[in-house]
Amino acid sequence: FGDIILEVSNWSAYDSQVGKQILKDIQFHVKKGEIVGIAGLMGAGRTEFAQSIFGNPKSYKIQGELKVNGKVRNFKHTSDAIKAGIAYVTEDRKGDGLFLTQDIKNNISIGNLKEISASGVINENEEIKVADEYKKDLTIKASSIEQLVGNLSGGNQQKVSLGKWLFIKPNILILDEPTRGIDVGAKFEIYTIMNSLIEEGLSIIMISSELGEVLGMSDRIYVMAEGEIKGEILAEEATQENIMQLATQ
Repeated sequence: FGDIILEVSNWSAYDSQVGKQILKDIQFHVKKGEIVGIAGLMGAGRTEFAQSIFGNPKSYKIQGELKVNGKVRNFKHTSDAIKAGIAYVTEDRKGDGLFLTQDIKNNISIGNLKEISASGVINENEEIKVADEYKKDLTIKASSIEQLVGNLSGGNQQKVSLGKWLFIKPNILILDEPTRGIDVGAKFEIYTIMNSLIEEGLSIIMISSELGEVLGMSDRIYVMAEGEIKGEILAEEATQENIMQLATQ
């Protein structure tokens, strides 16, 4: 693998909404071209951690240091994280990830309109071209890019969500439960997409509750419980047993 592309040290977060420390003293890193899995039980703090490094949309009180490509960064907003090359595919694609009443084309272009606009006007031909490319590359099964996202299967909705974030040209892709609620065939297609992104030099942080997925896709695995990282395991040494042992500490 390449150099360390993202590094977090002594990272803690306090959620004033619930009056609770939700992340405690996390040390974490990702190298270029690596898939890092984050395993743990529900409520372990995995999504909170992902959001805290993706511009902290929930406004947690954060302590610690975040480096991207060796530079210390302090994101005030998710747009800062996006500019630094980080993308976050949410686990709640229906609620947060997609506009279900809009078509595939609009959903893919929405994250990076400036790329297909001139003087604030969207170039519709460019928009169509981009959406068609992602439809083909991600094998989105739909009659056309004009199809409403709400009418697609779960797996195809997830691919549209991926397309939207890939269009911002990230270096680091955070995937939160990337195959939740989708069928086996679509899962395999998502894994194939992930592997091809890694070959292109992207780095992936994958949060998953499915141990088979974590074991099958990750190069390294961090195990979280109660807002802490309980251990880090190399893929070749990881088993369902040693992950569960750390997750239930």
